[in-house]
Amino acid sequence: MAINKEEFERLMNEAWQHEFTGWDFDFIRGRMLETEPSWDYRKIAADRIRDAKSLLDMDTGGGEFLASLAPLPAETCATEGHPPNVPVARTRLEPLGVKVEDTHAMTQLPFGDNSFDLVINRHGSFLAPELGRILKSGGRFVTQQVGGRNCQKLNEALHAPPDFLASMWTLDIAVRQLEGAGLRALEKKEEFPATDFKDIGAVVYYLKAISWQVSDFSIEKYYDQLLEIHTVIQETGKFSVEEHRFFIEMQKP
Repeated sequence: MAINKEEFERLMNEAWQHEFTGWDFDFIRGRMLETEPSWDYRKIAADRIRDAKSLLDMDTGGGEFLASLAPLPAETCATEGHPPNVPVARTRLEPLGVKVEDTHAMTQLPFGDNSFDLVINRHGSFLAPELGRILKSGGRFVTQQVGGRNCQKLNEALHAPPDFLASMWTLDIAVRQLEGAGLRALEKKEEFPATDFKDIGAVVYYLKAISWQVSDFSIEKYYDQLLEIHTVIQETGKFSVEEHRFFIEMQKP
């Protein structure tokens, strides 16, 4: 099959130039197709929120996910550590009564001991001792995490070094950290759902947004490898990878 390099370069450049704000992947909606894991994190979080009087959403991004769970408890806070996302999150969440804290460069959360009935965390980082500190007795931590083996086929196809977290961030490691902070596991699951990239622009946009996947990514540096991925998509209709997801629900005694 003859490869149209003009189309190849147009798709890549369009993706590279498109602004990425908050945690919004609408630009590649329908072009990057993710298979959801067997659990429904949104439903679980919504169910737990109904019984909570105080809620914290960690690493809220642009606040998109938290806003989608409204109505929220009267005492709801959110944190965000990526400075460009903070004003986006505040614009979206403050009208809902949510206080957004900028946690850039912080090692301790800006909340008192025993502050929250529920802490949720979708694809964000956390320090287990801090969760043990801010949760009330009986409070729960509900998280869906991106594991260290996420989309490693992309790194392999680009001949790029693997994510340094590969083999370092797994369900077992996370659970051990949280148990070490005094929490007990209520439920835990780990899966590797498939994701299909339908065009090379979606690949470039993903790698631009998820900058830690390939830390030195640029179109120029990886041009030849991107062309190989584009060829696979042209021939088969997709470039498939495995994501790495795990779910944990913990409770403070």
